[in-house]
Amino acid sequence: MHRVRIAFAAVIIPFLVSFVSVPAFAQASPAPAPTSTVTVQPLPRLGAQPSFDPVKATNAYLATVRGAARARSDTYFEGQAEWLPAVDTLYALIVAGILMWSRLSARIRDWAQARTRSRGLQTAIVIVAYVVLVTVMTFPLIWYEGFVREHAYGLSNQDFPEWFGEFCISFAIQVVAFLLVGSAIYAIIRRSPRFWWAWGGVAMVFFLFIGIVISPVFIAPLFNTYTPLPESPIKQQILSLARSEGIPADNVYEFDASRQSRRISANVSGAFGTTRISMTDNLLKRSTPREIKAVLGHEMGHYVLNHNAIGLTWEGLLIFVGLGAVAWAFPRLAGVFGGNWDVRSVDDPAGLPVLMALLTVYLFLMTPVQNTITRTLEQQADMFGINAAREPDGFAQAALQLAEYRKLDPGPWEEFIFYDHPSGRTRIWTAMRWKAEHLNDPDIKAGPVSPQ
Repeated sequence: MHRVRIAFAAVIIPFLVSFVSVPAFAQASPAPAPTSTVTVQPLPRLGAQPSFDPVKATNAYLATVRGAARARSDTYFEGQAEWLPAVDTLYALIVAGILMWSRLSARIRDWAQARTRSRGLQTAIVIVAYVVLVTVMTFPLIWYEGFVREHAYGLSNQDFPEWFGEFCISFAIQVVAFLLVGSAIYAIIRRSPRFWWAWGGVAMVFFLFIGIVISPVFIAPLFNTYTPLPESPIKQQILSLARSEGIPADNVYEFDASRQSRRISANVSGAFGTTRISMTDNLLKRSTPREIKAVLGHEMGHYVLNHNAIGLTWEGLLIFVGLGAVAWAFPRLAGVFGGNWDVRSVDDPAGLPVLMALLTVYLFLMTPVQNTITRTLEQQADMFGINAAREPDGFAQAALQLAEYRKLDPGPWEEFIFYDHPSGRTRIWTAMRWKAEHLNDPDIKAGPVSPQ
């Protein structure tokens, strides 16, 4: 009706003016028509928010974590990711040196040979003894890193008996896993002394795959209790998101991670019928529905993008290269120090500490490569999750919660070398960059306003 009225006025008003002014025009001589300057400006885009700046929003989010909290998280991460791995590697070399130069490893092998003629059983005895000795010798460092330091930064909810109980469970799992994998590798070495590293790589990838499949069903419940999430709107939203992405899960599980710490987390794990969507009770208690959806969208990204298979492929390549390096280095070290160690060949289980020391050094040197592989997959899952859940501000808030134990704003080289996940700045920038391109979407316009 407004447009009709304007059109009506545009026709009628000139007609009336000309009718009234006829006498004047009849009496006046012709005169030039008046002129005026018209300024033309483009119309503003409907619904646009030209003031939104993703860089300003990112910086504003980062600025909400400051002072002592920021310093504490920075210090914790720098120790955890930057200098403790070097300490762990050096400590592992010292332990290996003690076992070899004292000939303790050789004496254990001799004891096993005196008890059985089966080389498989001899190897199994040496492997179990090795795991026990290394765990005992390394326990002070494990205790400091896993208990003392976690409590110093307020990240652990466990007293010592609770922590030690879980440590014992982990130790039992480690013994079984090491026994299975180690026995298989030494069997391969005996059968194929020249190409054992290649067949050994295949075996290790196979064991890693088995671990991915069975972990959510048999291992995770040893540490936490999993219960179906009660019916609620957020559960239905999560299941709807899962169905829309083709994830074969018909339930969502909550597990009591608050027994261990305050960390928020979730996962979509398993394969071949064992797929399960799980989240910590911390995530449910500490996060808003928007943040929960953002986190679950990220985890679903790992599943849909097949990151288990991709990660396993890259890890397999690193394992092949690592075992090849070990196969090259071991005989050279044995040729120089074998007489002192009483170890001459790679198929001698008494040389297990040397194999593990070489592999430890290799993995330490490959830290930037491993971190880049993992960080790239995590960044892909971030982008998938933001597109799927459409909660950029929820994702940014979740990234801030991770700042309790992750440095938010590292330098470029620091992030490249030491980060196995994108930094807080990178993750928040990813979310705000996405939001800047979707400002006119109805759900984004109706959502929360990002800080500027």
